Amino acid sequence: MPHTAHQTVRLAKGRHDSPDRGACVMELASMLAGDRFTDHPRTVCPVIGGFLRSYNDLLPDGQQDELYAYASLVVGTTARRSVRLRRARRVLEWSVRGKGRRPRLLVRLQPWDFVLLPAVQSALRMDPERRRVAVRALLEELCAMGPAPAREPEGTEHPDGAPCGPAEALGRSAGADGTPAARFTRWS
Repeated sequence: MPHTAHQTVRLAKGRHDSPDRGACVMELASMLAGDRFTDHPRTVCPVIGGFLRSYNDLLPDGQQDELYAYASLVVGTTARRSVRLRRARRVLEWSVRGKGRRPRLLVRLQPWDFVLLPAVQSALRMDPERRRVAVRALLEELCAMGPAPAREPEGTEHPDGAPCGPAEALGRSAGADGTPAARFTRWS
């Protein structure tokens, strides 16, 4: 049997034993991240994963193509608990927008898939084209809620003032003869 890669995998509902039998959006995300094949990848926020697993399974047949882009969008979204709770609240607010009620967050009682089910159901009531735009915008907003990028260490600018990466800054901090910077030990 030929090996199925993330470029050729067929998206389908449910959980799968291997990519040769298809993959859900979260299993595709695990493939893209280089994780083991699972519908609960370590590199995806459990809140976002819960929303997308339910969305994947309830999306009408023949409309799974929109999920390919979502898989790559959400890789690397794991975050601390406070960010997960902000994301969950945002998804639930999104699901009841314009209905004049405030969503309740019962996280300790149910897995994320069930907690966020009202948002999935709200999305599925939309016209398919409007839904694609709205879900994509929601996912982009959730991904942006991640932790703020780490500050660059002092002295990480090029002579012209442009920022440089930490590796380049470390390299420039070495002496002209290539000796390591202070507090660093060279292992040879």
